[in-house]
Amino acid sequence: MKIFGANAVTEALHAGRVKALSISNKRHTGLAEVLRLAELYRIPVTQLDEKEFKRVTDGQRHQGVVASLTPQVMSTIDDLVQSSDLPLIVVLDGIEDPHNFGAIARVAEAVGAAGLVVQTRRTAPVSASAVRASAGALAHLRLSSVVNLSRALEELKSAGIWTVGLDLDADHSIYDIDFRQPTAIVVGSEGRGLRRLVRERCDWKATLPMTGRVGSLNASVAAGAALFEAVRQRTRGSK
Repeated sequence: MKIFGANAVTEALHAGRVKALSISNKRHTGLAEVLRLAELYRIPVTQLDEKEFKRVTDGQRHQGVVASLTPQVMSTIDDLVQSSDLPLIVVLDGIEDPHNFGAIARVAEAVGAAGLVVQTRRTAPVSASAVRASAGALAHLRLSSVVNLSRALEELKSAGIWTVGLDLDADHSIYDIDFRQPTAIVVGSEGRGLRRLVRERCDWKATLPMTGRVGSLNASVAAGAALFEAVRQRTRGSK
């Protein structure tokens, strides 16, 4: 896979995922750190003219740099569970938009989440667009891909993980949930929300209290609000 943009490439270099770099021979600012890391990690760098660069990047915004990555190494559910004494896991149910996928990954990495659980189908791929939207966070996050999300939730629950589904029609607010325990936050798609079987597998359903006129939030915004509420509780040691 190839990714573009200085931030995404920088994080991929830090994560040890880059096997080769190409830079544009046209002057671009902000590449000093990319080139420093490439030299540090002994990554081969080639220069391309602007016409060839546009062909390689399919006309997408690239900031003058493209990186070829090593394949994504998938984690198991148990890897995520065992990652810490108090894991915080994000489960994605039907997030098909790469920008939403990347934005959720970005906030998940920012709060130190153990990783993401996604379904093999009906999920945005780990594409250049998703990596760019994540500002490179996907290069650092563990990713577990499962065939059946409902069974994955049962596996998490059997391992002692409480599952909290974000649901617009839930009776409880995210502020009613005790996140000071191993937790998986389940995020549904913007259009459909959580699917019925996935919702039924969640120990708790929680909504974000809203007092304005807008009736719903972007999936990545909702995920971010819930994740930072979990961090707030864990940092303070109380609800």
